[in-house]
Amino acid sequence: MPGMRATDSRPDPLPDDIGVALGLQPLADYEMVIDARSPREYAEDHIPRAVNLPVVDSEQYAVVGTLHKTDQYRAYLRGVADSLRNMADAIDAVIASLPADARILVYCFRGGKRSRLWNDTLRTIGFRVDVVPGGWKRYRALVREQLAVLPDRFRFQVLGGSTGTGKTRLLAALRAAGEQVLDLEGLARHRGSLIGAIPGVAQPSQKFFDSLLLDTLLEFDPARPVWVEAESKKIGAVQLPDGLYDAMHRSRSVYRLTAPMAERVRLWHEDFGHFATDPQGLLSRLRHLIPLIGHEEFGRWQMLADEGRIDTLFERLMLAHYDPTYQRSSARHYTTVAPHVIDLPALDPATLDRVARQLQAVAATATWAPPAVAEPAAVAVSTAASSTGPA
Repeated sequence: MPGMRATDSRPDPLPDDIGVALGLQPLADYEMVIDARSPREYAEDHIPRAVNLPVVDSEQYAVVGTLHKTDQYRAYLRGVADSLRNMADAIDAVIASLPADARILVYCFRGGKRSRLWNDTLRTIGFRVDVVPGGWKRYRALVREQLAVLPDRFRFQVLGGSTGTGKTRLLAALRAAGEQVLDLEGLARHRGSLIGAIPGVAQPSQKFFDSLLLDTLLEFDPARPVWVEAESKKIGAVQLPDGLYDAMHRSRSVYRLTAPMAERVRLWHEDFGHFATDPQGLLSRLRHLIPLIGHEEFGRWQMLADEGRIDTLFERLMLAHYDPTYQRSSARHYTTVAPHVIDLPALDPATLDRVARQLQAVAATATWAPPAVAEPAAVAVSTAASSTGPA
């Protein structure tokens, strides 16, 4: 398999978890992690699994901040009064359910007054309490530092292929088989294309995407491969950190999935079913492609949408836009090694599970060296049980 090298030593272990990196206990040792900032700040980013118990809510925070510019004394009176009421409510609703010997981690923006209020209160009750030194600001700096260097520790197995070829589903099958999978679209809550927004699901902010990404990477064992989809630099509104994007592109293990068009259309119905009932909404999102594909081609799409020929519309979109776009992208990215082509005969769960197990078996044993020339190499995949490996 590409990128598998015989070695006598395991990679060095990953950095300790976020808690230890911040000079504290491992995060798992805390019964609760409290984010004392306002809901607005929490929504933008927070330590994963932290609970938002704001000392002041977003409106109160804004009022106190404005008052502080002209009258610090009145600002502190207002802020402390709001804080005591909010904390009393949180103690009754949340804190009272904790065991008496619980260890609690608290942080605010810089580890200042809001953290101190919770720290003093919780210690008075009898809890063991730690405060993040430097607060969220220090945590955010740590996230950025780690994302710049941590991706280089992993052997990424990159799954490429045009839209609708089952990449995300194969990743899910690999995860179910016990492999390490970095699901970037899952973290981004977006399907990674012009029409990839998921109805009713908001994307995380860039900062929280980074937090989720680091949290996921720290769970991986660098001695084992990590499977990932060949995403663009941008997934909807969030971007991949440079360190991760570059590490993925340095991978020596690149696969290109193909699948029959009928199977790809079926997957589009599963993933983009909302556009099957609203083809005009689909075209409204693709209208800005007219300078690229031309008025004549867009007119074909419009005709198919008007006539309700959804299967043909989906197929035409892939043939006329998505497949050529993928070919152009492939010519620019992941060019250091030849991709291994996996011709999937079908995209049903049984086939994908079988292919995942075949890839897993090869990954566990192969010491394959990449070819010197970038000629695609076929990977045999059959509907019957068989071994899968470089041709």
